[in-house]
Amino acid sequence: MKKLDYDEEKIKDLIDKVVKRTMKMDFTWDWPCGVAFYGICKAWEVTKNQEYIDYLVKWVDEYIEIGIPEFMINSIAMGHTLITLFEATGDQKYMDLAIEKAEYLRNDAVRFGEGVFQHTVSAGNDFPEQAWADTLFMAAYFLLRMGIKLDNKEYVEDALNQYYWHEEFLQDDKTDTFFHGWDNVKKDHMSGIHWARANAWAAYTMAQATTLINYLYPMFMSINDCLRDQLSSLVRIQSEEGLWHTILDDESSYLETSASAGIAASLVIKRHPLQRKYVQKALDGICNNISEDGSVMNVSAGTAVMIDTDGYKKVPKKRVQGWGQGLTLAFLASILQYES
Repeated sequence: MKKLDYDEEKIKDLIDKVVKRTMKMDFTWDWPCGVAFYGICKAWEVTKNQEYIDYLVKWVDEYIEIGIPEFMINSIAMGHTLITLFEATGDQKYMDLAIEKAEYLRNDAVRFGEGVFQHTVSAGNDFPEQAWADTLFMAAYFLLRMGIKLDNKEYVEDALNQYYWHEEFLQDDKTDTFFHGWDNVKKDHMSGIHWARANAWAAYTMAQATTLINYLYPMFMSINDCLRDQLSSLVRIQSEEGLWHTILDDESSYLETSASAGIAASLVIKRHPLQRKYVQKALDGICNNISEDGSVMNVSAGTAVMIDTDGYKKVPKKRVQGWGQGLTLAFLASILQYES
């Protein structure tokens, strides 16, 4: 099979630049850090650079000593780093804290309907009975990883239930792409926007889920088919620059790097031979949006479910963001990890 056109050493050098730039950012124990550090963890998996783990250990240990904040869906994303630190160091304290997060999801997280996690960004009841695609990365994927690692059937089944209902609520039957959110009270998709990063959260976590669960799980087929159809639609609206527009079906909206990295990483993981050309375009486009100092550019700021298309178009993309760094690292790592 034809391989991607890239220089392995240059990709590793680029990964190192992005990691080093990420290390200079001042995070709190929340989802921007969770996604950024997830990317550093993926970078460590493919490079085994001990400096990356040493940095994460120092940062996490200091925060644990200070005291981590009250749990919520978004801050659960830090659990991904705890899993990797346990794997890298064998220190049980990281797994113990990860289990606390998993138990919070099982017993205390706000839910609605058929046990669906309500998206929360604080300790309050932020968005009553709303499901956001973000939750798939922050909570469902983490809980699935924990279930597989600990051979905990309850964790696995709960995580797969999240995938099932987020697909039911968010995937558009007409386009196979994902809406940003669902309001279960009003029974609608609010502004009804096919937001690119929402599709990245969905595609990336579903792709990873298919590597974690056995094909004998009935939900494997559901997730795999959902992802197959989503990616089939996404590759057909990729821009000539190799990126995706922040509103997928609106070419007047700007091209957005973090979403493009998440979508492209899912394409790499699924390894469909006829989609390799789209990965190549994405690789070129994403690399063109990484500055010399490792800053990932053109990443939209934190985004709620906006009122209309104009709201999404006006979300700023000037600053370096943790999720841009993290998803880009996940993509670059996937290139080295899955290429054959």
